This record gives sequence, structure tokens and C-alpha cells, in this order.
Amino acid sequence: MTNITCSFCGKSEKESNIIVSGLGAFICDSCIDHCNHILAEIDIDNDNIAENNNSALDIYLAKTELGSRASKDREEEESQKEALKAAQLVPQEIKDILDEYVIGQDTPKKVLAVAVYNHYKRILNAKSANLDIEKSNILLLGSTGTGKTYLAKTLAEALNVPFAIADATTLTEAGYVGEDVENIVLKLLQNADYDVAKTEKGIIFIDEIDKICRKGETASITRDVSGEGVQQALLKIIEGTIANIPPQGGRKHPNQEYIHVDTSNILFICGGAFDGLDDIIKRRLKSSVIGFSTNDNNQNTTIPDEKGDLLKLVEAEDIIAYGIIPEFMGRLPVIGTLDDLKQEDLVRMMIEPKNAIIKQYQFMLELDNVQLNFTTDALEEIARLALERKLGARGLRSILEGVMMDTMFNAPSSKKITKLTIDMDDIKQKASRYQQRNATHKQLSRKKIHTNKADGTKTAEKKSADTTKVASSKK
Repeated sequence: MTNITCSFCGKSEKESNIIVSGLGAFICDSCIDHCNHILAEIDIDNDNIAENNNSALDIYLAKTELGSRASKDREEEESQKEALKAAQLVPQEIKDILDEYVIGQDTPKKVLAVAVYNHYKRILNAKSANLDIEKSNILLLGSTGTGKTYLAKTLAEALNVPFAIADATTLTEAGYVGEDVENIVLKLLQNADYDVAKTEKGIIFIDEIDKICRKGETASITRDVSGEGVQQALLKIIEGTIANIPPQGGRKHPNQEYIHVDTSNILFICGGAFDGLDDIIKRRLKSSVIGFSTNDNNQNTTIPDEKGDLLKLVEAEDIIAYGIIPEFMGRLPVIGTLDDLKQEDLVRMMIEPKNAIIKQYQFMLELDNVQLNFTTDALEEIARLALERKLGARGLRSILEGVMMDTMFNAPSSKKITKLTIDMDDIKQKASRYQQRNATHKQLSRKKIHTNKADGTKTAEKKSADTTKVASSKK
């Protein structure tokens, strides 16, 4: 005989007075009494129950509605507490946290710290203030590998708020192939476990924002669906609106149910390399000193040569000239410029932060009982190669992966290796292989181009000869 137990509390027949069976489930007398107490606590008009056929479903729905309201109130309260916790971090404390993970970039850190502190302070005091305080979204400028994405990610982790990274290159205007702009809010909603209250106080980082610039300053006869069209579609979401988010993502259709998310309190951080913006800034600076001027300061004006120094002089008009529409630029009032990384910055980046890349390799080899060390010369050589390849901080991992490949392959199976030191010779040896491979590729590409040119010349000569024969035959 099978042992029947209560499907709710797990009591057996011996532990309960009576067990009532149903469709694939059982309930004991104790759980029945508990259910009666719950139903007695619900204040429902008996007449309304009678009108609805006095069904258990109506009572359940009423209970569910009350429970969902209470749950929503609790969620909002918890969300407010989390926002309060984030707002208690003053700008200096936020910068100190960023300093633990990101080397240098003091000015962008201060910009982010102040903007985030004011943003969450604005959320908490919105009801008490008689003013409608607008949020200050952020635009980060800097070369690839300078840490734009990593700064935003570290910031979100420090504040304990939902964070999402969206790629602007995949976005298109509604109705065209590609992702709708609402999908960037969907990513934040998914990272918040579909908690709308938490989502509405999160941070969204839109990367590669410079890739949606309009293709030219003059009007085009064709529709720019992945450039200016995306900027126009993002305007309301960035400024603040009730966005209709499809729960599963993808394209919208009329019969679909949506999740409504208010983006008014979502902080948007946009980042981009803006390659070529330094030339626009240089032209503006040159034009400002051309001609006659009685101001002696204009004669002493020097225009920087480095891209990082030029980006520090950026104005909104330069970014508009690059291809960002004025309406979009107006919704990004805070601009932070990241410095180009120098060799000493890359060396510090490999060893000083909490999750430094050298510490990661050391930890991985410690699991195989191998002690890993790098000489100072080796670190400097790695930093020099990363700068030479113009990959920024991302280049460090690609170089180290090549250097550590044989070691990571042999260490787990060899018990003789207990200590390993990487010096400059090891780095140069790997770098020489890389340079030889690149030189081979360049030679092959040059031969191919030369062959194509030779074939083109022969074809042209043949056509000319054929034309001459045809002309002589006609004569």
C-alpha cells in the first residue's frame, strides 16, 4: 500500500486525522483549517461573492490581487532602500571604489561619480522637491581600450543596481531588420529578474554610439535607418517615457502583451571612440585663430597634437558636426573624456587593480601548484607591444594569451614545474613570431595586389590590340 502524504505540508496519514484526496493531490485537516483562517481574513462582501456564483476562484483572485499589491509595495520599498544605499555613497567614495579597479582616468571618474550621486539623490527627493529635476545622462569619449565600458560596469557593481550593456550597431529604426531600441531596456529588465521597480532605477550603457551617426551633414534621399533613424528613436527613451517592452524581445506585433517600464529614472551612459573627432576639433581651433585679432591670447594659442589632448577640448558642436543630431546631443549634457593610455598606465593596469590580469593568471596556475612571476622588463615589453598594436588595455590579454599558451598547456600535466618566471626574452620571442606571421601576410597580400595589377595591364593591352585589329579590318 502506498504511503499517502499531504501535498502541502508533507504529513503522513498517521500524523493527521484525515486526508482529503483530489486530482493528483492530497490535503490534510491541518492545512484545511489553515486555509479557512486565510479566507476568513479576506474582507470580501458576501453579496459580491454571491453575484459571482460564490466560486472559490473569485476568492482566490481576490486574495491574489491583495497579495500582489502587498508584494508590489514591498518591492518598491526594497528598491527605495537600495537606491538610498547607493545615494549614501558621496562622490569621493564612488571615485575611491573606481580607483580600486581602474587605473588613471581621474577626470572621467569624477564626472561619473558626481553625475551618479546627483541622479540617485534626485530620485530619492523627487517627492519632497517642488521642482522637476531632470536627469543628466552621460557621454564618454575615448579611444578603444581606454576603459569606457569597464568604468560603467564597475560603477553599477559598486552601486548594487541593475546594469545592462547594449550595442548601438545592432539597432535599427522600427519596421526594419535589426533590433528595436526597446530591446536595450529589455536587457536591463532581464538582468533585474523582471523586477520593474529595480529596472526603473538601473543603468544602461550604450556602447559604440558613434556608429549610429548620420552618414552626412546634407539631407539624403534614402532613409538612414541605422544611423539618424536610431538616434531619433532613442530620444524619448533616453529622456524618459513609458516604454512598451516585449517580454521575449524581438519585433512587436499588435496582439502581443507588453511590460510597461518608465525610463525617467534610468541613467543612460553612452560611449564611443569617435574616430576622426580630433580632426574636427583641430579644424575648429584653427578657424578660431585665423584672421586679424587684437587679442594677444589668440596669437599664443597652441593646438595639441595628441588625440587625447584634443578630445579634452571637445564641444557639443564638434560632436554634432561628427554626425550626432542636436536633439540627441541635448539629452547627454555630461561629457567625459578618457585619456589615452601610456606605457606606465598599462604596466600598472596589469598588476595593481583588484582583478588585475596578472593576478588572474597567477590564480589559475596556483590551482595547478605553479607559482607564476613576471619581471618588470617583461611587463614593460608587454605594455609597449600593446601600444604598438593600438589595442589599448584589450591588447594586454591578447599578448598574454600568446605568451602563456604553452605554459597553460604543459603545467597541468607536468609535476616538475612548480615555479615559473616570465622575462623579456620570452615576450620578445613570442612577439617575433607574431611579427613574422604579419610580415608573411603582408607579403602575400602585396603579391596578390601586384598580380591583379599585372593581369589588369595585360587585359587592357589585349583589349587595345583587339580594337586595333577591328579598326584595321574595317579599313
